[in-house]
Amino acid sequence: MKPVLFILTSMLFCQIMLAQKKAEIVIQTSAECSMCKERLEKALAYEKGVYSSNLDLKTRKITIIYNPKKTNPDHLRVVISKQGYQADDIKADPFAYEQLPECCKVGGHKNDEHKH
Repeated sequence: MKPVLFILTSMLFCQIMLAQKKAEIVIQTSAECSMCKERLEKALAYEKGVYSSNLDLKTRKITIIYNPKKTNPDHLRVVISKQGYQADDIKADPFAYEQLPECCKVGGHKNDEHKH
């Protein structure tokens, strides 16, 4: 029975260690459309420590799964800001915002069916 107990303990330890390497944050953005979604998710995909991101266009909230040893919420908000979008209380970078297509600017999206 001791080998079985050792194996089970080892498996539990490994699961705990893996779970500690992931954190989740939800950030309110100013995203407007599917181009915004694509732009933000792509930018975050290139960030060290980000496992995944998903922007809900209806709520304008982006959920990010990340490794807290490699990045942090403040840095992730700055990444979003540098794409031209507000991230919680951090305002959009003005230069990046001006580079956005009109439909991606606040109020530029006129209806929910808007596709690019």
